[in-house]
Amino acid sequence: MLLIVGGGIAAYKALELTRLFRKASVGVRPVLTRAGAQFITSLSLSALAEEAVREDLFSLTDEARMGHIELSRSSDLVLVAPATADLMAKSANGLADDLASTVLLATDKPVMMAPAMNVRMWRHPATVRNLAKLKGDGVIFVGPDNGPMACGEFGPGRMAEPPAIFQAAMSALDDRPKPLAGKHVMVTAGPTAEPLDPVRILTNRSSGKQGYAIAAALSALGARVSLVSGPTALDAPAGVDRLMVETAEEMLKACRSRLPADAAVCVAAVSDWRAVEVFKSKLKKGPKGPPTLRLVENPDIVASLAARGPSRPKLVVGFAAETENLEAAGRAKLARKGCDWIVANDVSHGDIVGADDNEVLLLTAQAVERWPRAPKAEIARKLAEKIAGALA
Repeated sequence: MLLIVGGGIAAYKALELTRLFRKASVGVRPVLTRAGAQFITSLSLSALAEEAVREDLFSLTDEARMGHIELSRSSDLVLVAPATADLMAKSANGLADDLASTVLLATDKPVMMAPAMNVRMWRHPATVRNLAKLKGDGVIFVGPDNGPMACGEFGPGRMAEPPAIFQAAMSALDDRPKPLAGKHVMVTAGPTAEPLDPVRILTNRSSGKQGYAIAAALSALGARVSLVSGPTALDAPAGVDRLMVETAEEMLKACRSRLPADAAVCVAAVSDWRAVEVFKSKLKKGPKGPPTLRLVENPDIVASLAARGPSRPKLVVGFAAETENLEAAGRAKLARKGCDWIVANDVSHGDIVGADDNEVLLLTAQAVERWPRAPKAEIARKLAEKIAGALA
């Protein structure tokens, strides 16, 4: 992995990114631009990469051996993070006036960029043109994300978070066959939020972490993934098409809009009920005491997708968060919903919802598998491989 670190406040994320690669036993050869060195030091980058940092195109020692050519050919992937507007412009137009831009012009390896810049710079027609050129040249992009920026503005332009970039890079480095290539998988994730008045909602504690991890794992196996997400603070996994919704009715409509699909993985914690009446004004305390809230059942998204018909996915997987009699409750849900598999977990102890780990049962009509506690990314990987086997 050749990592080019551009200049911008997001350069600090390159240190965490380097740590993730080294933890996965991926070698990192760092190139630090002059602007990047204004934000992080070569000493920090070198210590984490366990490699010398290259900065100078005209290094007497390195260029005696045509070092920029050797650098450009020596790694399996060239990753630019952060990819500034300047680096994108140079690469798009074939400019080579420093080590980073020269390497990008000389390389015959895949190139991935993680853009980071002000929202107006990202939306500027010149950057839009450069982005189109680079995509046409085969450059892979991760992000940018939406959110607040160091300059105080808000919008697209934040560099994707290191785990998302790491996952995208590992997928690009993985030259194994993609068992889900050509398959479309729909995933639901997160909670839903049912309004009571302009301020209050009925919702739950779901963080969306497990669903997002599953979407990322399916994408890594080559699937085209549609992620229908309730309100979460998570960034969309790289390469995944995300549609944000709030209510259960919106989620069902969004799911139907993403059909046909080869599989549907329904991880979302959908509110069972919604208010019959949504008050137009904020409910307030008064002498009459608390208001009476009348509730009505929400549509059953899993059962709707699993219903027999021409649009039913080949495989429908539901999730069951239970507090008692886990296997029995999961089997009852499997029969009631009409889905093919149920992934059941025990949430009675309060250390699963919102956490980074999970412990589940995988229930089918014929068998049960007990998966011990593991990171949600690992649970996601195992489930994605199971789904690939079922769709083969």
